[in-house]
Amino acid sequence: MNEPVLQTRDLRRSFEQGGVRIDVLRGVDLAVQPGEIVALLGPSGSGKSTLLQAVGLLEGGFEGSIRIGGEEAAQLPAGGRTDMRREKLAFIYQFHHLLPDFDATENVVLPQLIRGATRAAAQARATELLTQLGLGHRLMHRPNQLSGGEQQRVAVARALANRPPLVLADEPTGNLDEATSDRVFGEFLNLVRNEGSAALVATHNERLAARMDRVVRLHEGRLEEMA
Repeated sequence: MNEPVLQTRDLRRSFEQGGVRIDVLRGVDLAVQPGEIVALLGPSGSGKSTLLQAVGLLEGGFEGSIRIGGEEAAQLPAGGRTDMRREKLAFIYQFHHLLPDFDATENVVLPQLIRGATRAAAQARATELLTQLGLGHRLMHRPNQLSGGEQQRVAVARALANRPPLVLADEPTGNLDEATSDRVFGEFLNLVRNEGSAALVATHNERLAARMDRVVRLHEGRLEEMA
């Protein structure tokens, strides 16, 4: 079997609130294989976002092991975490967080330029991804000229632009109406599979979770594998 693109062992996170200790993650063990799309189920407040922040190396204060691409990441210094996020991870959130002064293409080009791509290569890649997502006629439109579903498609293209081994998505279509959510989520899954990336997708929607390769549920701070 290939080395997991993501593996956690005994991952823990606690908070103090009003002098009371709250254990959000209580020993999470998870492995995501290359190319695998895993649904992370759980109601609001169950710790899904906390887990994504941990494996995305966005916060400290966690205990346990986080291995990304076979490399231990939990104890990396700040610069090492930044490098690993840039090289191996991509993020999609419920809200698109597009740059308002840049058009759709420019929003997808920018992370590639930061990574060191030439402008011509970045432009070609952005056009390719946006066209696959049905936005070939909206390449020069700014976010305020796009619908909610179109904005989220641009966010998906931006996340995949640098061909990340692992995509972390937190309710990626939760801000859309049901019909648009279904359509955009299907396009997201197809693109991730075509690109060969792995993904860990937090959701409370069991219907969307069933469309992924595997489902795990966060319950009382631990993961349960679902049939």
